[in-house]
Amino acid sequence: MGQPTPATDDGWWRSAVIYQVYVRSFADGDGDGTGDLAGVRARLPYLAELGVDALWFNPWYRSPMKDGGYDVADYRAIDPAFGTLAEAEKLIAEARELGIRTIVDIVPNHVSDQHPWFRAALAGGPERELFHFRPGRGDHGELPPNDWTSEFGGPAWTRLPDGDWYLHLFAPEQPDLNWAHPAVRQEHEDILRFWFDRGVAGVRIDSAALLAKDPGLPDFTEGRDPHPYVDRDELHDVYRAWRAVADEYGAVFVGEVWLPDTERFARYLRPDELHTAFNFSFMTCPWDAARLRRSIDDTLAEHAPVGAPATWVLCNHDVTRTVTRYGRADTGFDFATKAFGTPTDLDLGTRRARAAALLSLALPGAVYVYQGEELGLPEADIPLDRIEDPMHARSGGTDPGRDGCRVPLPWAAGEPHAGFGGEPWLPQPDGWAAYAADRQAEDPGSVLSLYRAAVRLRPEFGDGPLTWLPAPDGVLAFARAGALCVVNLADAPVDLPAHSALLLASGPLDAAGRLPADTAVWLRS
Repeated sequence: MGQPTPATDDGWWRSAVIYQVYVRSFADGDGDGTGDLAGVRARLPYLAELGVDALWFNPWYRSPMKDGGYDVADYRAIDPAFGTLAEAEKLIAEARELGIRTIVDIVPNHVSDQHPWFRAALAGGPERELFHFRPGRGDHGELPPNDWTSEFGGPAWTRLPDGDWYLHLFAPEQPDLNWAHPAVRQEHEDILRFWFDRGVAGVRIDSAALLAKDPGLPDFTEGRDPHPYVDRDELHDVYRAWRAVADEYGAVFVGEVWLPDTERFARYLRPDELHTAFNFSFMTCPWDAARLRRSIDDTLAEHAPVGAPATWVLCNHDVTRTVTRYGRADTGFDFATKAFGTPTDLDLGTRRARAAALLSLALPGAVYVYQGEELGLPEADIPLDRIEDPMHARSGGTDPGRDGCRVPLPWAAGEPHAGFGGEPWLPQPDGWAAYAADRQAEDPGSVLSLYRAAVRLRPEFGDGPLTWLPAPDGVLAFARAGALCVVNLADAPVDLPAHSALLLASGPLDAAGRLPADTAVWLRS
């Protein structure tokens, strides 16, 4: 292939609207029931009309799909279910012609057990040093080398026929790489260059704080400092090296960094490391004005010392959809079920999700929109015999898994399978066609129309800081540049502050011109 022009970093990422594409469920271009790159390319005009600045693709690489593509067998090949490398190159170029950049997903903590390195390691080759193999404990090595547990439940070790065990912080089909080995570091820098050479503008880093392990692989002790595998100091050398590669291309990073310590979190965002990191405290906050304000303030404060922009996320491929979460009692976020409280009311959840969209899009920084959020999709109930997420099986059925937010999108109300393509790999619920994009595009009051208008009007808030305004209890009100955002999370309508024009509302005002409960407005000052 010819050498493409590298992406340029003009600061676009500091205030971008980035759309997350879970390819398998986005659009099926060849009718086999699995979303693919042809389906994405056909829907590029839709994404351009939505007004997004970039697309973040969940892993599209060759994979056995034991964990939705996060078990990567070959980083330089597209999985055949999705298409070819040539199609990916066309997609990157065609999107860029529409003003849409591409961000790809990198999974550095582990690979698939079908990756050539691991297969060679199992055969006794020197590649064994690229992973964490250890003899077991006990009289006959029958016990795991330590007491670490998998993020998916159960032990983090699997024993091989030769008696040794290997480490996997996720599924057994996802062996962890040994990041103390220089070949692992070099390979990932080469992978970055491979995709940057193809015009990719950025990389999202999966499980970014888990790569480095204590060489002694000690038992986990609550409160151990440093942690044996989370947020270890040696990680920062890895990301400084990555940043040097990205700077050659003007490319950017966003890290998946789950850390409760704000000072430790901010270290990943220093000027010579990652550009941005996901903000999970906002996403996991219940529908409560005081707690949302505290989350916003804390997020902005922790980013300020390093000059990094915040990111705002309402939902992603791992979390129960916003409409369903906000339609549940506000009893706090449950990480086991990835939801709030107990089911109540999808109408309530939709009103709140619409208001939350205006809130997030008015905040300073970048916003990530998971596919289908702009359609107001609720979480889908997946029949037990159709669940594919390994989290369900590994938890013994106590965790519902993440498939409910990964159901294929509805595009056309009058077509089979709501216009997705062939019979979807996950079943679409009855009534899914009511959310179809073509139907919503014709309805000025739809969730899709709201998102399109909000993305178009978002520049009204400019690039300046946020200033909180006086407001009644249960109401969030702030100003940025010449625009105001007011969100009513209280039980009763409230008067609007003085303004010169109403720019956008998530729902109608009441007869007295007041802002109803669970409604947001954008105003020109």
